[in-house]
Amino acid sequence: MTFAPLLLSLKVATATVALTLVLGLPLAYWLARAHSPAAGFLHAFSNLPLVLPPVVLGYYLLVAFGYGSPLGKALERLGIPLVFTWRGAVLAAWTVAFPLFVQAASAAFASVSTELEDVARTLGESEWGIFWRVTLPLAMPGILAGTLLTFARALGEFGATLMVAGDIPGQTQTTAIAIYDAVEKGSQAQANVMAGILTAFALAVLFALRSMSLRWKGGSRA
Repeated sequence: MTFAPLLLSLKVATATVALTLVLGLPLAYWLARAHSPAAGFLHAFSNLPLVLPPVVLGYYLLVAFGYGSPLGKALERLGIPLVFTWRGAVLAAWTVAFPLFVQAASAAFASVSTELEDVARTLGESEWGIFWRVTLPLAMPGILAGTLLTFARALGEFGATLMVAGDIPGQTQTTAIAIYDAVEKGSQAQANVMAGILTAFALAVLFALRSMSLRWKGGSRA
């Protein structure tokens, strides 16, 4: 058995988390504080991947970034094609997992008392300083929870990844796709091992979330 699919899955999940933090934190903060029709629409749109089948999401990504699309052609000319590459796997995993982070982080930001931020303003703190020293630390439990969920979801993504990145052993074959291939070929033992590894990662994430929740509640009571 080769561990290349697992290593690729870890690479994809890590890149997905990095991309999610960069794009998701500003969006989650804005959604938590904005009260406008645009915010409501964007909130609904960002949650769309939660209700659409991953294969449908993969199809839309293939249409948008495929070799025949204007965007796909532009990326090809720049030497950074997405379709049938590991970057395509990151795009697929990010599309599916991003809403989990946005939901958790926006709820965390919304739970931060604006009165505490007002106190910081009266003490002369800048808006940037308020965010980094008051809002972000208080929202951190929810942000960390969203980060863990994003990593776990990206690690096991299948449908959208298969559509966008394909099934190329050693290049785009993630663990979930390798499990599917193993079952198709009748390699039950190999499928069991890889499925067990993904299950172990998922359980570790759930235990971490439970531990964080108990610690945060304990700290809140204190």
